[in-house]
Amino acid sequence: MGRSRGGLTTKIHVPAEGRCRPLALLITPGQRADCTQFEPVMDQIRVPRKGPGRPRSTPDSVSADKAYSNRKTRAYLRKRGIRYVIPEKKDHKAAPLRRGSRGGRPPVFDKARYKDRNTVERAIGKLKQFRAVATRYDKRGNVYLGTVTAAALLIWLRS
Repeated sequence: MGRSRGGLTTKIHVPAEGRCRPLALLITPGQRADCTQFEPVMDQIRVPRKGPGRPRSTPDSVSADKAYSNRKTRAYLRKRGIRYVIPEKKDHKAAPLRRGSRGGRPPVFDKARYKDRNTVERAIGKLKQFRAVATRYDKRGNVYLGTVTAAALLIWLRS
């Protein structure tokens, strides 16, 4: 548990697939920044193939909110060959304009694909339908992670 202005809090970092089912889970203290946990969460993704072979660890595309708008995240996605839609923060838009022609071209933003980002919010909503996940009575992080994992398993089994 981490301390924030509201008291002791915890964040659940969840990538979700198109049907709002969690693909991986990571628990961090509430004051930890989202963007620092992007790579560890992405490295946990494992989707089994229908036939033989290793599980897939690279999604087709990623939609993220402005919390993940930084060079490191974009470079990580480009290096792995993953298409992404991440809106730029206002202060990030102004910096290349100040540099002029050396500022580089702005990242592409597809509004139609960005509309699918709500699947993550809906997946978190499904997780929080479980009272133990929403209220977080567990004292230890690994016990809470087990509770969230059990809730995620039930979501997968029900769909």
